[in-house]
Amino acid sequence: MVDIRVVETSGLGDRSYVVTDGRAAAVIDPQRDIDRVLAVVGEVPVSHVLETHIHNDYVSGGLALARRTGAAYVVNAADDVAFDRTPISDGETVTAGSMEITAVATPGHTLTHLSYVLAVGGEEVAVFTGGSMLFGAMGRTDLVDPDRTEELTRAQHRSARRLAERLPDDVEVHPTHGFGSFCSATETKGTESTIGREKEQNNALTQDEDSFVAELVAGLTAYPRYYAHMGVRNAEGADEADLSIPAEVDPSELRRRIDAGEWVVDLRERTAFSAGHVPGTISVELADPFATFLGWTIPWGTPLTLVGDTADQVVEAKRQLVRIGIDDPAGAATGPTERLAGDRAVARYRRATFADLAEERAHRAEVVVLDVRRPDEWDEAHIDGAVGIPFYDLEGREHEVPDGEVWVHCQSGYRASIGASLLDRAGRRVVHVDDAWESAAPAGLPMA
Repeated sequence: MVDIRVVETSGLGDRSYVVTDGRAAAVIDPQRDIDRVLAVVGEVPVSHVLETHIHNDYVSGGLALARRTGAAYVVNAADDVAFDRTPISDGETVTAGSMEITAVATPGHTLTHLSYVLAVGGEEVAVFTGGSMLFGAMGRTDLVDPDRTEELTRAQHRSARRLAERLPDDVEVHPTHGFGSFCSATETKGTESTIGREKEQNNALTQDEDSFVAELVAGLTAYPRYYAHMGVRNAEGADEADLSIPAEVDPSELRRRIDAGEWVVDLRERTAFSAGHVPGTISVELADPFATFLGWTIPWGTPLTLVGDTADQVVEAKRQLVRIGIDDPAGAATGPTERLAGDRAVARYRRATFADLAEERAHRAEVVVLDVRRPDEWDEAHIDGAVGIPFYDLEGREHEVPDGEVWVHCQSGYRASIGASLLDRAGRRVVHVDDAWESAAPAGLPMA
């Protein structure tokens, strides 16, 4: 009997898989923090680590896991990589215990993308589809080269059809992306699926090629800027991640780093940050979106120091960051804000709702509203008279925000906390609108 175990990385919207028959295990698309995979594997020997593609949204732990376990590292023979691997091509099979795993070329998400069909006793039971066929959607096709987006989108359509025609309806579908990942072109459906279900719900299988291409391309939105560094890092091969706590930084050194323009990031809940923080720190709350939004916003290569209540909080932040290639934070500072602020007064700013904003605008014409959502969100609807600058573009564009008190909002309050703290750091007077976007119009705020 074969057991398929999921290793979820909800913060990045991805899944890794451990497949085992009790005698051998194979791992598909492991994340960088391989200790989670090893905990699932237990005492079963890992014979193969397989990559569906050279990932653009995270740093793979595949090479490190293969080296740690002595497994064969299976990567497409067509990929140009800087490390030794077990090359595989379309139609070739590897054997792990009683399991046979066959590569199927499914280009689209990347040029050399593979899916892996799992068979036991000659019966095909599952397919691991990486960034090809997702649950009711397909992986985005603009990450390799924007000029080849249409070509790759047409390839995605053909790849989905190839899987649907080749495999029985009851074969389970196990994608890597599609659980909130920006690698998904459109919103996915559900948490499990089969080939038969995808024939009913996946647009690549229910629409003709031209209609599918038009819809997928229209659905492509902005994606995190750190993606530009991931493919290169994965082609080079990443070593095993260091998950130890960074060196402790005292209040005077913390101040020096802030004054030097380095990023000192406060991991606490955004409510705690607004109530009191070390002046000049940036709020990126340690929650599921942490690594994605920090990696999207920070100028790549900027020295980073992490501030938290406890060492455990800092270590968890580091775990999330190594997944996107931020391996060596410059330091950490933990403890009460009053102590970390040293001889500086603790800074704070107001939190508010959209109803508060509506009331404020009714009495004060000079209120500045800053919308830090993505351009596609802005285009769909925004508060009339607001200024739109995405949170990831705000640093360096603070001068574009009109004078006056700035009320910063997003979709839920999370990105607004980043934006508000960046403006606070720049010396602006801010109010953090920590509220759900769905409350804006009912509050009486006019929409454009």
